[in-house]
Amino acid sequence: MAVDDFQTLSTSLTSPADRFVSITPNDALDLVRATRGIYIGTSGDVRITDAFSNIVTFKNLVAGVVHPIRAHRIWATGTTANLDIVALY
Repeated sequence: MAVDDFQTLSTSLTSPADRFVSITPNDALDLVRATRGIYIGTSGDVRITDAFSNIVTFKNLVAGVVHPIRAHRIWATGTTANLDIVALY
């Protein structure tokens, strides 16, 4: 097991993420928890629901980048960047 020199420090929104989960876009289900950010492996659009139930499509998100988006749902419909989406917490 790796030594974690940062384990005792408190976590904030500017801290690096420490949990990662692959996401399959879904029109019916919210994520288990809101993301700190999302990594997109394929460029394209991502349709999300935010903490206030607003639905918006982020157009032309760039692949290979962590986007600081606090998503509650990632929709299948309207999401073209649907490969290799990873939630960061």
